[in-house]
Amino acid sequence: MPVKNAPAESPIAFARTGVLDYQKAWQIQRTMHSEIADGLRPNTLILLEHPSVYTAGRRTLDSERPVDGTPVIDVDRGGKITWHGPGQIVGYPIVRLAKRHDVVGFVREIETALIDACKEFGINAERYCERSGVWIRDSKGDRKIAAIGIRFAKGVTMHGFALNVNPDLSSFDRIIPCGIPDADVTSMSQELDREITVEEVVPVVERHIYEALQRVST
Repeated sequence: MPVKNAPAESPIAFARTGVLDYQKAWQIQRTMHSEIADGLRPNTLILLEHPSVYTAGRRTLDSERPVDGTPVIDVDRGGKITWHGPGQIVGYPIVRLAKRHDVVGFVREIETALIDACKEFGINAERYCERSGVWIRDSKGDRKIAAIGIRFAKGVTMHGFALNVNPDLSSFDRIIPCGIPDADVTSMSQELDREITVEEVVPVVERHIYEALQRVST
């Protein structure tokens, strides 16, 4: 995968791949994770979209999986089951943490970056202390707009976040997204009540995630 240098003076490289098969992206992550852990590659942020796919983290229960035979890929991240697909920005920050075991702090920085990105588009997103990810919480109820699932090994993170820009939200109907039965899933397009594209949002997300990664990586 071609990897470019990040903005000037940043220790983080980046790759934008467009749409990439989940299994291929997972293999690229594993390779990069090993190389970064061994000091052979700079910290790297991958931003992409996936073709439609369901992935299940280690805590996923059988009762939370689709009941119609839809294929699910089991992965070695935290969290439960979710969906990835077109219209969703998926980010994989593969970075060595400055505070080696502060995974919670890392997740909070990613949440903050996504909250700030949403706010640039007029979306009042926020953190939900009892639940990871980024949320809209108002009189209409609790709605998740971005999911986060991280794996941490050898001092380096992998897996990452998924921000719903304009995906087909009906894809979440077959599962209990992230194992949370009492909350809905939303998107930037739905919250804004207008069409918005991944191309509009990617540069904003990239900028805020870079700022977050520079605070937590080494």
